[in-house]
Amino acid sequence: MEFQFTNFSMTNYHPTVDKIKDILVEKKFWFETFEHVPVTTSEEAARQRPEYQLKQGVKALIVKAKMPDKSKKFIMVCVSGDKKFDSKKLKNVFSIVDTRLATEMEISEITQGVQRGGVPPFGNIFNLPIYADFNIFENEKIIFNAGDRSYSIGMFSKDYKEIVNSQIGDISQ
Repeated sequence: MEFQFTNFSMTNYHPTVDKIKDILVEKKFWFETFEHVPVTTSEEAARQRPEYQLKQGVKALIVKAKMPDKSKKFIMVCVSGDKKFDSKKLKNVFSIVDTRLATEMEISEITQGVQRGGVPPFGNIFNLPIYADFNIFENEKIIFNAGDRSYSIGMFSKDYKEIVNSQIGDISQ
C-alpha cells in the first residue's frame, strides 16, 4: 500500500509545523517528531526531549540588522542550544554594522503568529536570510521547536544545511 501525504493538519499546532514537515517529506529526508508540554528555552526543551542532548538543540533568533550598505533588515540567527548568540562575532564575521533582537510583536508579524520560543530555524519559510553557527553542524542530528512551543522535530544536520542554505560562521559563545 502506498501512502499519500496531504497538506492538511489534524492538530491544533501552528501551521508552520506542517510547512516544515511538508518540506521534509517532499525532500524525502528522515525526521522524527515530539509532542511535549510548551517550552520557551533550550534548557526546558532539552528536559522534554531526553533522546537528544542540549547541544543538539537549535535556537532560532530573529534579529534586526544594520547591513554594511546601511540598510536594515530582519535576519535569523541560529546557534546550538548550549551556546549563546554573540552579536560582536556576528558583526565581525559577516560585516554587519549593528543588531538588536526583534520584539515579540515583530516576531509574531514576521512569522504569522509563531510565539517566541517556538520559532523554528527555517528562516527561509519567512523570507529571512539565515546566519548559522558552525557548531550546529558538528552534531549528526539536531532538534528544534518547529513553529510551536509544544512540537519539536529532530533531523540530520546535513539535511537541515541543505534545506536552509545558511551563511555559516563562528557566531556563538
